[in-house]
Amino acid sequence: MIIRPIAHTDLDALAEIARESGPGFTSLVDDRDFLTAKIQHSIDSFNRDVVEPGDEGYLFVLEDPDTGDILGTTGIEASVGLDSPLYHYHKSQVVHHSRELGLFKRVDVLNMCNHYTGCSEICTLYLRPQFRRPNAGKLLSKVRFLFMAQHPARFARTVIAEMRGISSDCGESPFWNWLRHHFVDLEFAQVTELVGAGNNGFIAELMPKYPLYTHLLSSEAQAVIGEVHDKTRPALKMLEAEGFRHKGYVDLFDAGPTVEAELDQIRSVAQSSECTVQVVQSDTPVLQHGGDLLSIANTQVAGFRATLTERAIHHPQHGLLQVPADLARALDLEDGAKARCVTLASRAHNKTTGRATDTDNASQAQLQQELRYAL
Repeated sequence: MIIRPIAHTDLDALAEIARESGPGFTSLVDDRDFLTAKIQHSIDSFNRDVVEPGDEGYLFVLEDPDTGDILGTTGIEASVGLDSPLYHYHKSQVVHHSRELGLFKRVDVLNMCNHYTGCSEICTLYLRPQFRRPNAGKLLSKVRFLFMAQHPARFARTVIAEMRGISSDCGESPFWNWLRHHFVDLEFAQVTELVGAGNNGFIAELMPKYPLYTHLLSSEAQAVIGEVHDKTRPALKMLEAEGFRHKGYVDLFDAGPTVEAELDQIRSVAQSSECTVQVVQSDTPVLQHGGDLLSIANTQVAGFRATLTERAIHHPQHGLLQVPADLARALDLEDGAKARCVTLASRAHNKTTGRATDTDNASQAQLQQELRYAL
């Protein structure tokens, strides 16, 4: 499996992903003109010289090099909310207190805000169900952090991820159903399509401007505030392991949580390292027993390539990465070139028992958790 920047030849696969992902996946819209423009914007972003984050949008695809199949997609927005406002609700509390009457009431409220304007956003992660395999979802998620670690000037200090909220298979959102009944008479699928296409003027025109007292919402709407879609739960756990945290901001339409982290504090950013490549033959003895599970990327921008492998050996004390020749070719790496890598799981075994340690077992179990959505 190889991660690379998207190209116009991937349009058909991206269109399939847009259809498969369904309502709620606002990063992609089932419209070929929209998708063509999105691909071109990504190509332009990868080819642009950048000294600070702007309106760049980087879209990657996961490809099976043996079949040419596109297994999934993942992306990064360099700086959100600059051209079109990025709205959220912030969940907080207000207190109503009358000392004279001896009455005290604490209530939860939702306030509309643009708190994350200018932040970078990881988004558009989708692993196609028919191509699920061990570690494919993990690679789609982690590769973004390797790219960001190698090119930090392209991204903001704060990184966010909008997680998909609760909705049914037929595209019904309990939270939106309440808002629709009282304020905006549009289907949830219509709303997500409008937002995905950048047409969010209706938010300022029709959405309530004043705080929403959550106890006035339907019980169904209250129950899903800050909750994630079942298929998104593994993605959220993966991001939490990277250091992302929810601080009360939720989506305007399905009330799914937005999580955030400081770029240099993200685990895969902080623990990744740039190293020198040594290209070796596949039958070299040091490679025979396999190494740690590594995520590896070259240091290019438009020519970015990355994968996840146990066939390479990282020697951090020497700043050296030994890579078999066939894998080096796939990643466009030459002997002496620079690469960036991060260890995802250790192959170390307990010397006494010969079995994997509890930590290793936990890591391996986590690796099997595949994800479908991570908006």
